[in-house]
Amino acid sequence: MRHPLPVARIAADFADDRGLSDAERAARLGRYGPNAILERPVRAWLAIAADTARDPMIWFLVACAGLYLALGSYQEGITLLVAIAPLIGMDVFLHRRTQASTEGLGQQLAHEATVIRGGAAAVIPALDLVPGDLVEVASGEAFPADGVVVAGERLQVDEASLTGESHPVAKRPLAALPAGGPEVALDGDRWGFAGTRLLTGRARLRVVYTGAETLYGAIVQGAIRPDSQRTPLQVAIGSLVRGLLVGAALLCATLAFVRLRQGAGWVDALISAATLAVAALPEEFPVVLTVFLGVGVYRLARRRALVRRAVCVENIGRVSCVCADKTGTITLGRLAVDEVVPADGVTADALAHLAALASRADSGDPLDAAVCAHAATRAGAGAEVTRVAEFPFTEDRRRETAIVRVDGRLRAIVKGSPEVVLAACALDAATRDRWQARVDALGRRGRKVIGCAHLDLDAHVAGVEPDGLTFAGLVAFADPVRDGVADAVAQCRAAGIHVLMLTGDHPATAEAIGAAIGLGGGTPRCATGDAVLARLEARDRGFLRDLDVVARALPAHKLAIVRALQAEGEIVAVTGDGVNDVPALLAADVGIAMGERGTRSARDVAAMVLLDDDFHTITRAIAEGRQLFANLQRGFQYLLMIHLPLVITATLVPLAGYPILYLPVHIVWLEAIIHPSAMLAFQAASTARIGDAAPRRSAQLFTRGEWAQVLAVGLLAAVLMIATYDRSLGAELAVPHARAMCMVVMTLVSAAITGALSRLRTAGARWMIGLTLTSTVVMVQVPALSRLLRLRPLHADDWAIAVAAAALAVGLPLAIGAGIGRLRGGRGTGAGTGAGAAVAPGAGAALVTDLPTL
Repeated sequence: MRHPLPVARIAADFADDRGLSDAERAARLGRYGPNAILERPVRAWLAIAADTARDPMIWFLVACAGLYLALGSYQEGITLLVAIAPLIGMDVFLHRRTQASTEGLGQQLAHEATVIRGGAAAVIPALDLVPGDLVEVASGEAFPADGVVVAGERLQVDEASLTGESHPVAKRPLAALPAGGPEVALDGDRWGFAGTRLLTGRARLRVVYTGAETLYGAIVQGAIRPDSQRTPLQVAIGSLVRGLLVGAALLCATLAFVRLRQGAGWVDALISAATLAVAALPEEFPVVLTVFLGVGVYRLARRRALVRRAVCVENIGRVSCVCADKTGTITLGRLAVDEVVPADGVTADALAHLAALASRADSGDPLDAAVCAHAATRAGAGAEVTRVAEFPFTEDRRRETAIVRVDGRLRAIVKGSPEVVLAACALDAATRDRWQARVDALGRRGRKVIGCAHLDLDAHVAGVEPDGLTFAGLVAFADPVRDGVADAVAQCRAAGIHVLMLTGDHPATAEAIGAAIGLGGGTPRCATGDAVLARLEARDRGFLRDLDVVARALPAHKLAIVRALQAEGEIVAVTGDGVNDVPALLAADVGIAMGERGTRSARDVAAMVLLDDDFHTITRAIAEGRQLFANLQRGFQYLLMIHLPLVITATLVPLAGYPILYLPVHIVWLEAIIHPSAMLAFQAASTARIGDAAPRRSAQLFTRGEWAQVLAVGLLAAVLMIATYDRSLGAELAVPHARAMCMVVMTLVSAAITGALSRLRTAGARWMIGLTLTSTVVMVQVPALSRLLRLRPLHADDWAIAVAAAALAVGLPLAIGAGIGRLRGGRGTGAGTGAGAAVAPGAGAALVTDLPTL
């Protein structure tokens, strides 16, 4: 990776080892500002309150509570008012958490820096650094700003916070400024970046960029979260609720006016309108959404996925593309010995211990740590070793030599670049070529390779590094793939979910990892981040679906890819664990951070955190999200199917001049059945696998076929209820008898809808059906209770008619819908069966194919 260097910023001071003077520092501080990552300004509490006041759900709950209080239902009214407090608290919490996330990003930088000013070293706050400053960075310390490395040996840097890659990056000092104009592109191995950590050596850095101009600062700008937008499901429910509210208001006004014109009086008119209002108000919809999301959060937590924003439970089920960060998500995120290739006469155990003798476990070099950890698992350890001398690794020499005494025998052990080690060994040309071919083959598989050699010494001459070595073999390193990733990728492919791996690795390494996990059916299609960005900037669209791997991906590439996929209609989930993933995590429909090795910044901005860092958990979360939507869809279908006949009969019966059908006590009874049925009966659990249904990209709550099904059940139930009411009323106007018939038909319709939509798969559905039927029989047939409710016990023929009416009202439309669904399925367009069918896109009878006929 190459980065622009504005030569003028450091040209005058580049060769000056004394650093800046106080006057120069003050002038540059005024010009460039402090070395601070820009934070999002804190919004005033008044602005937060204004944002909250724009939420229609808040006003909807206020209106419902006021209506309940006006009707004397104080418990309901107070409960709704109390329910407003968590919504307001959530807005405040999200704002504070966003602020904390940005602060956390800033805390990743060094707080202090050792700077050379006026020829003397001083420790100052990193905030006071300016371009041109000369900074010393010791092993284990973080670079406090972006700058050019001007001095240091054996410099290796952990850049995982920026690139997400676990391999250490070697740095080379820049001896002189390159020519080529006011701004030149400089290789990344000449740079030290803010937020990265020096693993080995001691470096001097000439500061070029500070604060928001650093790469780290640019990433933080992506963490300044835009004002949150409502999810498609929230928008759909909000539109539905507003439509129902308008319709309810018009019906109430119409009913009150007609009752007055009929001479019923003000009290009758108000009671009729108020009863209709309570029956028609769709207060269950936001409550059901909240409850279902809460259940989804709990179930995901049990599957080791911590949800930080409940609405992502909705989006995860609609995911059609997963942009997976390789390091730490697909792989374990740590370097490990993958293969040992010993030379003739050398055992694998011996080669592992030779490499360990030339390594230092406490060096901070991940490669040394991997070698030592691997050697500890091999047989043959325990020899007495004394380190006599060492020749550390440098970029020029590209090898490391240790002079050690092993059980009294003096030996030189060498490890390093295979080309360098092979050249230092006494090998003929043909043998050297064969080993070089092995090195190339391992490289094509994406492995990092070192060569090892040794030499027995009679004596050690100080300062002389021996040659004429005996070649011992090769050691290859890899970042191991996590268990279960290949199976998870296969599940995604079967479900029509595109998995796109994003990595900063070399294309060969990226392709090897992609093939190992089954991307592209084992032959992944790969492109570099620069190539992808160039095509996107050229407005080339649609090609991302044909890619499986993007190598050499920078944060800007990842963000552009996510936005391009979203522009093509994809619902995108992004996984990541580093600061470099923050912009993409924020832009994604579902940002998923790793909980074990992920940075605080990634966890804070993500909508979901995987507690076990297991890619398989993502597929389980998608399955849970799909089931959540299916459950919500059935819950809302139930509410609409049961409220429609309730509102129609509560309106038409009084409008026809008959006495009021439902008294407030009847509405309370029905709501006592409807509320728990909607919230408990449709909480079906998901399976551990996604299934083979395609992703549901549409934001619509129901298809046209499903709306037709809702209307058919509701209208038919209303017609049958009015017919049974008229029959039972009779010439003598037996209102209690007619009301009892309507109430029985209504409760039986509720039980039938619950059974049909749930297929009796949940304990909640079975309990609610049982309680509904039991309460209906008790309330109607017990004389004392029926008199209290202004009803009359029914005869056997009444019960037979009620049962037949409920079965016809629910069974006929669902049977027709199931038949249509089977016909479509026979043409190859069906959605299948089971929970997956409930979420398949474009299937007009997606739910009805999953319902039994009655």
